[in-house]
Amino acid sequence: MDSIKGFLGFHGDALALRSRRNEILASNIANAATPNFKARDIDFDTEMAKYMPKGKLDVTNSNHMSFVQSSSLMGVKYRVPTEPSLDGNTVELPVEQMEFSENVMQYQTSLTFLNRKISSLMSAIKEE
Repeated sequence: MDSIKGFLGFHGDALALRSRRNEILASNIANAATPNFKARDIDFDTEMAKYMPKGKLDVTNSNHMSFVQSSSLMGVKYRVPTEPSLDGNTVELPVEQMEFSENVMQYQTSLTFLNRKISSLMSAIKEE
């Protein structure tokens, strides 16, 4: 099973994280009129860093930059509003809708990459 996970690589982890982010953004949108609701989100790049290989990378050229693993992986964070509402709700509907739409598009992209990898694996199994 590890070899299949390795074959699917980054895109499987990205798909799961994008799905989790969709749920959080949808919750924000659903609670846009709830007093004192605090909008939340995930920093996708920071969370994906958890799935990146840890350790020292070999540098083959002195101009290459060294890899630094982030140590502040906090997960879900509260969004800071640009215009706070009087009822304490921090959901800004246009921002949430834009973030949701962008995340759905990136989810579809990851899904397309996964489908292509699975198709190539199926072709190899069928010896096509």
